[in-house]
Amino acid sequence: MNDAKVLVALDFDNKAQALSFVDKIDSNDCRLKVGKEMFTYFGPEFVRELVDKGFDVFLDLKFHDIPNTVAKAVTAAADLGVWMVNVHASGGREMMLKAKEALEAYGDKAPLLIAVTVLTSMGEEDLQGIGIDASPEQQVMRLAGLTKDCGLDGVVCSAWEAEKLKAAFGEEFKLITPGIRPAGAASNDQKRIMTPEQAVAAGVDYLVVGRPITKAADPHQVLLDINQSLMG
Repeated sequence: MNDAKVLVALDFDNKAQALSFVDKIDSNDCRLKVGKEMFTYFGPEFVRELVDKGFDVFLDLKFHDIPNTVAKAVTAAADLGVWMVNVHASGGREMMLKAKEALEAYGDKAPLLIAVTVLTSMGEEDLQGIGIDASPEQQVMRLAGLTKDCGLDGVVCSAWEAEKLKAAFGEEFKLITPGIRPAGAASNDQKRIMTPEQAVAAGVDYLVVGRPITKAADPHQVLLDINQSLMG
């Protein structure tokens, strides 16, 4: 598989509809993201089905618990054959170290381990409301530094922080960004957004795109258009 940059967020509450959608797209053009809604409805077997269809799967469950519990959870994710799994950086150093250690036995087959910094729906007032006296950008840099120190592969972040993150932590530190909308698409519920071209130019490695693809009349064509725009 080529290194597809687009991660399609599968946000369906109907398994048949989800699989029907997946049949319309090509695993060479994108990867898939399975989040809490679909995983809670359909469980690990659904993830296995996607992997068996040849898709790289980002299991977006944002694990945040005591270290041993998170270590067991990322192990379970690796056993499913997922390509990427994530944890909350705010779970702390020991939690992230245990998660990283748990994946060592998988060698080259280990999924990428990514940390969530600041949710893209949160602004400065939201952070203040939970006792964090910092801007989203400051908090992202703080948590990304901790993530890097723990040996994880990268972070989920807003595209607006990408340039500084790449400068601070290097090209190998992967940046995964939700809140990506092709030009002209509605912003929906995420406050900090960019187009795919803007995000990649800023240093983002993988782009999470949901409704502009999943709700499209021709999702295959939308993916082709996005990928073509990234080649320019």
